[in-house]
Amino acid sequence: MMNRQKWSLTAGVFLVMSFASNSFLSAAKSPAPPEKVRTVEGITEYSLENGMKVLLFPDPSSPKVTVNLTLLVGSRHEGYGETGMAHLLEHMLFKGTPTHKNIPKELQARGAQFNGTTWFDRTNYYETLPASEDNLEFALKMEADRMMNSYVKAEDLASEMTVVRNEFERGENSPSRMLMQKVMGSAFEWHNYGKSTIGNRADIERVPIDRLKKFYKKYYQPDNAVLIVAGKFDQTEALKLINQYFGTIPRPERKLDSTYTEEPPQEGERVVTLRRVGEVPVVGVVYHIPAAAHKDMAALDVLESALTSDPSGVLYQALVKTKKASSVSGSIFALHDPGVLRLIVEVVKGNDPQVILGIMFDTLQTVIDKGISPDDVTRAKEKLLKQYEQAENNSSRLAVELSEWVAMGDWRLRFLYRDALEKVTPADVKRVADLYLKENNRTVGIFVPVDKSEKVSIPQVNDIAKMIGDYKGRETVAMGEDFDVSPENIDKRTTLKTLSSGVKVALLSKKTRGEEVNLKMTLRYGNLENLNGKRLACEFLPVVMKRGTKKMTRQEIEDALNKLRAQLSISGSPGQINASIKTRRENLGKVLDILKDILREPTLPESELEVLKTQQIAMLEKQKTDPQSRAILSVRRQLRPYSVEDPRYVPDIDQEIKRIKALTQSDLQSLYENFIGASVGEIAVVGDFAEDQTFSQLNSMLENWESKAAYKHIPAMAHQIPGNFTEIIIPDKANAFYFAGLTFPMNTSSPDYPDLIVAGSVLGSSGLSSRLGDRVRQKEGLAYGVGAFIHADSIDERGSISIYASCNPANMNKVEVAIKEELNLLSSKGITKEELANAQKGYLEQQEVSRTNDSSLASILTANLFAKRDMKYYSELEEKINAVTAEAAQQAFAKYIHPENLIITVSGSLTD
Repeated sequence: MMNRQKWSLTAGVFLVMSFASNSFLSAAKSPAPPEKVRTVEGITEYSLENGMKVLLFPDPSSPKVTVNLTLLVGSRHEGYGETGMAHLLEHMLFKGTPTHKNIPKELQARGAQFNGTTWFDRTNYYETLPASEDNLEFALKMEADRMMNSYVKAEDLASEMTVVRNEFERGENSPSRMLMQKVMGSAFEWHNYGKSTIGNRADIERVPIDRLKKFYKKYYQPDNAVLIVAGKFDQTEALKLINQYFGTIPRPERKLDSTYTEEPPQEGERVVTLRRVGEVPVVGVVYHIPAAAHKDMAALDVLESALTSDPSGVLYQALVKTKKASSVSGSIFALHDPGVLRLIVEVVKGNDPQVILGIMFDTLQTVIDKGISPDDVTRAKEKLLKQYEQAENNSSRLAVELSEWVAMGDWRLRFLYRDALEKVTPADVKRVADLYLKENNRTVGIFVPVDKSEKVSIPQVNDIAKMIGDYKGRETVAMGEDFDVSPENIDKRTTLKTLSSGVKVALLSKKTRGEEVNLKMTLRYGNLENLNGKRLACEFLPVVMKRGTKKMTRQEIEDALNKLRAQLSISGSPGQINASIKTRRENLGKVLDILKDILREPTLPESELEVLKTQQIAMLEKQKTDPQSRAILSVRRQLRPYSVEDPRYVPDIDQEIKRIKALTQSDLQSLYENFIGASVGEIAVVGDFAEDQTFSQLNSMLENWESKAAYKHIPAMAHQIPGNFTEIIIPDKANAFYFAGLTFPMNTSSPDYPDLIVAGSVLGSSGLSSRLGDRVRQKEGLAYGVGAFIHADSIDERGSISIYASCNPANMNKVEVAIKEELNLLSSKGITKEELANAQKGYLEQQEVSRTNDSSLASILTANLFAKRDMKYYSELEEKINAVTAEAAQQAFAKYIHPENLIITVSGSLTD
């Protein structure tokens, strides 16, 4: 599917939050009722009297509701001196309104999943909450309020500017990101697509508050907004609420001008060279392509997938398979105006990047001359269609994804894209390769002279509405049941059984959207003694198992999964193999057959092991100059003081590289033959499936497969280690990282666990509304990302706290002081009643939301099987969380979290 990079508020940490809002609206007369415009495949478009568009997508099978507000303004709309303004304004809209003075706390109190993101053509804000009329009304009121009445104050800008600047600096830590930004800047001479959405550093630092307010008032208006509501809700009531809170906003008197800058055809290859500190060479190229609405877009998407897919992609075969590159990736920038096709190659150290570019362009020329094979075109289409269908089956995800299509020109483009994708032929792919993969249409990182100009004119789309016509779409996806996600009902609906092999099974059959089903499997083997020295083999074995069986090659496995619209992942750690499946009801049996081949008849191909080793070593080489990776690794190593052969030992980067190089196919074969079996394990299946049939197949799949080695759980241990401070200097990094942790004896059944969870939520796990978020990011603007998380094992007596922050190196000392002070304040002065109530409600609603996701629910059920408990544990935990007092939370925190015992590492271009 078309890939897009976005700048978002949450910086990769998925915050669980929610909102509440008061109406700011009053009107002299009631607005006219929403006017129905059209319905396509279950999505209905309405128009409000003030010009606002509304999309309603009911999905009663999902006990949650998503409200997504999209403003049609992004970096494309910014003027001189305004780069990054759209993204900066996105941050400012979380600073509150006169009636919602602290939006993050209101978010946390309702336990919603939320985010805000900015891209070239749009900005969007969304939240997913447990389905209820109250939550829906709350979200609609809040979004209408902040769309019109956000503070956008100078004092907030002063602190948030430094946060956004820190986000800018984090991007500068990545050589590949910076290289491609410079390539984009060279590829677009005039159009704003050549400018990063994060903006220019000087613009971020100097933007006047009056100019930001003017930008806000100009674009944040109903005639420039699209509201999307998806999930479980009453449509009639939703329309009433939407008209009450959004329909009463007056239509603005101003008229927005359309952007009209058009990038002229490129008349020669352009070259960019970037030199900076790093370990892994990177080369890349972009080619100009049409806007997303153009008829060529589906064929271009297939072309990109056929070029870069692992393992069939022609560039993957030419570069990664031959060990000249560790990875090949690509993306289509599908935008409102003509965008680009982007290709990136990470070069294995010791190879000349110019030689790699030569191989890359020779390979692309072969594609231009001969096209892509029919088989590769088919597998690329199947892969893209699988991604499309999986998004279709998740109403929350689709609600947010529709923002992209709206920004491209019209939400119905999503369906036209699917229709076009299904019809793409090898001839279509060859045609677009021949048209767009021209030397004069590319921007790369190396100079290559040309003899003559080969101007490429990029076609435009002038009238999207005319092109779409009276498109009706198809039948809507099969709907699921209205499922109660309470622990009591989950227990009632779950069937517990044991396979003849001894593996425990939990089966929860229910009707789901798109007849989707999820499976989680864990097979356990070995013990602390007999797995000594085998950690790396345990981690590599499952991945290599999926890369070839006696019946199927790796490519045949991937092709079969794509045709079945299935995801199958398999991974491992010392003592266990984990498998995960997501597919449709009708295909579950066939996917289980594939998993059986992987588990019972793997060939462990040596060539695939060598590719994996090359990729892993390249990743580790990159980590050497990554502050975040280095800081986290430093703390992990200190908190796990085991002997070097212990499977729980954490090696440093050079040790790990040495071990990977020494790993052989015979190591994996020996581990498989002597240890792997199905004597101990857990399986959970959740979704639309036949319980008896699935149980019977699982029984047949794993029967008569015993491990030759004795099994005993490898325990996680809490180590009482004296506090320690480590500083890692990495030159030429604009962003630094703080990471700290300690461990203590506790599991999830410990009496103090509920108290400590609440205290941890107040400190940092509830995101922007936490103590750390309020002070370090919101008030002082010292860090873009900051937080703290409490974790405890379900069985072993090992609890831990992790604290992190990313910041400008010059702010590191202030960040350290602020974190230490907040830890001490929480221990000594405790928490307020408001903090307690918000933490309790936010945590409990977060748990409810997590149970609405069938994949997460399957993971919960497998964990229950291993821990020998049922969902009653969660009911009792909820009661205990509700019973936590402020005093108990403070005492638990003071008992277990001693700041002087923290293992702290700071990393980056640090100065005294």
